[in-house]
Amino acid sequence: MNKHITTGIVASVLTLSLWNCKTTDPEASPYESGAYIANQGNFSQNNGSVTYIPTGSNTAQTSIFATANSGLTISGGVQDITDVNGKMLILVDNTAAGQDKVEIVEDGTFKSRATLKTPDIENPRRVIYAAPNKAYVSCWDVSGSFSAGTFYKDPGYVAVVDVNSGTVTKKISAVKGAEGMVLVGSEVFVGSAGYSGGNALAIININTDEVVQKVDMGGEAEPIAVDANGKLWVLVGQTMICYNAGARTVEKRVPLNATPTGVAISRDKKSFYFSTSNRTYRFAITDTSVPTTAVQNRSFSAIGIDPNSGTFYGSQNPVSYSQAGYVIRYQESGALIDSVRAEIAPSRFFFR
Repeated sequence: MNKHITTGIVASVLTLSLWNCKTTDPEASPYESGAYIANQGNFSQNNGSVTYIPTGSNTAQTSIFATANSGLTISGGVQDITDVNGKMLILVDNTAAGQDKVEIVEDGTFKSRATLKTPDIENPRRVIYAAPNKAYVSCWDVSGSFSAGTFYKDPGYVAVVDVNSGTVTKKISAVKGAEGMVLVGSEVFVGSAGYSGGNALAIININTDEVVQKVDMGGEAEPIAVDANGKLWVLVGQTMICYNAGARTVEKRVPLNATPTGVAISRDKKSFYFSTSNRTYRFAITDTSVPTTAVQNRSFSAIGIDPNSGTFYGSQNPVSYSQAGYVIRYQESGALIDSVRAEIAPSRFFFR
């Protein structure tokens, strides 16, 4: 064989061998797409967790954070979860002082990449995407005495999280009992927890991370979602308020005639579901009152709508909160799909 040809073949084989030695198969992504359920667990036992139901499956995978991280536990109640540019943020509230945190994990694998701790994170409540590589985490701050009426620090704050560096870059003073948040254009509307005594919405500019205005809503306000017309809907007590975020005006009030246990917007953003103590209803954004006929003759402790399929998710818990709860799923038509066993106290849903 020609010497030059032989040399070329050997060099090619060596190059291919070296390339194969340097490359590895991509890491498996067992939690790529589906429903992620935040389980608060039993309050006194700090045994919250994250349950995963893959797209197209009726079988739940439990404690996926522990599974992905060699048995490392959440060590607290999971309050919320969301995705920001390839990272998922898990909010964890622990009954022991100084033990609250936010776990940042990789999408798909759920491998831990960073942990945000106190004093940056105190009583975390909700997390949302604010901008590329930036998340907002609402926090009550250090809690005081409930009997003395000082449980909720005034004000609470919003932690600005850089998901790339895994750090809190700023704490924005917001409202008392800071909790629910919704992004509308370049502004985030921050509301208050029920019974906190906070009556205003704090409006934060995401470009400056500063509060630009506070709007009195006449009671604890929970921003829910932006509808198909670009209007923000806010729950205040037993009333859903349609709010024009640009004009800063209330356009409509829809009485629910009950305090809801959960509220969620439909896939097409043209209607809302809400659950009461014994029924679940649906009303259109064009309605001025709630239909008297329920869509489901049962109540749920939390509800969520998969924006990809429109599937309704509703959680139910045993009275003792020492056993696993269940997630009941329905088609958009209202037809029952199935009931899936989750973990203790499923309370929030995230879909992707």
